[in-house]
Amino acid sequence: MATLAPATPRKTTMPILAAETSIFPENLFELSQAEPSDSSWLAVYTMARQEKALARQLLARETPFYLPLVAKDSSSSRGRRVRSFVPLFNGYIFLFGTEQDRVGALTTNRISRILPVKDQQQLCQDLMQVYHLIKTDAPLTIERRLMPGRRVRVKAGAMMGMEGTVTSRRGPCRLLVAINFLQQGVSVAIDDYMLEPLD
Repeated sequence: MATLAPATPRKTTMPILAAETSIFPENLFELSQAEPSDSSWLAVYTMARQEKALARQLLARETPFYLPLVAKDSSSSRGRRVRSFVPLFNGYIFLFGTEQDRVGALTTNRISRILPVKDQQQLCQDLMQVYHLIKTDAPLTIERRLMPGRRVRVKAGAMMGMEGTVTSRRGPCRLLVAINFLQQGVSVAIDDYMLEPLD
C-alpha cells in the first residue's frame, strides 16, 4: 500500500490591486503655482464611493485633479490578504481647473457638491505635504478633528522640511499634517527628537 506524502501547506499570497492614477498631471502642484490663470482649486465632494470613478473620468477629459490614495490591507473571501488603494479622505477629490472644467465634472453625475476654496495657496500647500507624506510609505492615520498643538518642522529623515502640528497621544509622538479647509488631516508616528519648534 502506497503512503501519501504529507500535504504541503499552501502559501498565503497578497494580491496587490494596482493603484490607479491619483494625480494628473504629474506636475500638478507646480502647475497650480505658476503664473495666474483661469484655473483654481475646488474641493469636490462625490456621491458615495465614487472618488475613483470620478478620477477616471477626469483623467479621460484631461482635467487636472488630485485624489490622495493610500494602501489598505484586508482579507478576501478566500482568506487571502489583499492590498488595495483607497481614498485617504472619503468622498473628496481635489480639482484644479477652469469654470468649464467644473461644469464638465458636474456632467459625470458622480458629484454631490463642489466647495469653493478661499485660500488657494494654503490648500495647495496642504495637499502637497499630504502627497509627499504618502510617497514616504509611512503608515498614516486619518485624523478627523484638528487639535490645537505646537507647530513643528521635521529636521531629519525622509520627511525633513515638512511642517505640521504635534498631537498629544498615548504612545508615540505624532505629527499632524492638516488639510485645514476640510478640518481633517493625516498623522504619522515620529520621534520627537526629529522635530524642531516653529515658534
